[in-house]
Amino acid sequence: MLKNKFLSFLLFALITYSASAIGGMATIGFKEPWYSLLIKPSYNPPDWIFAPVWTTLYLMMTLAIWIFWHSKNRNMNTIYIYFIHLIFNTTWSVVFFIFHKIFLALVVLVILIFLIIVLIVRFKRVNMVSYYLMIPYLLWCCYALILNFSLFILN
Repeated sequence: MLKNKFLSFLLFALITYSASAIGGMATIGFKEPWYSLLIKPSYNPPDWIFAPVWTTLYLMMTLAIWIFWHSKNRNMNTIYIYFIHLIFNTTWSVVFFIFHKIFLALVVLVILIFLIIVLIVRFKRVNMVSYYLMIPYLLWCCYALILNFSLFILN
């Protein structure tokens, strides 16, 4: 059983951090000089904050889905929603940083937040730890929505 838990954690981490890697490549490869030239709100965080925040959030997401996976009353539809949500998570970086489509990125972010809320509700029914692990992610994405909206308005 321990081996199964370790392997399942590695698999969920690999899948989740793949979204992170794709988003990171999009950001690093296409961010500049475009992003530096944008007018940003005063509450825009410094660039160095994003990597540690996202690394932590991806770990929390991995733990949340892994704990859910090993819960007694898990269901596969929630797992599928988790994977779909990762696609939208990655898509935001591609749309924003590669294509420079601020409004379309805003739409993707609204869909992502909706999917996170769906996951949180589903997690709460099965495992409270998974539920709590997703709340910081939701809050950060809501903050990202405010930033994305501000960038759209200002630019």
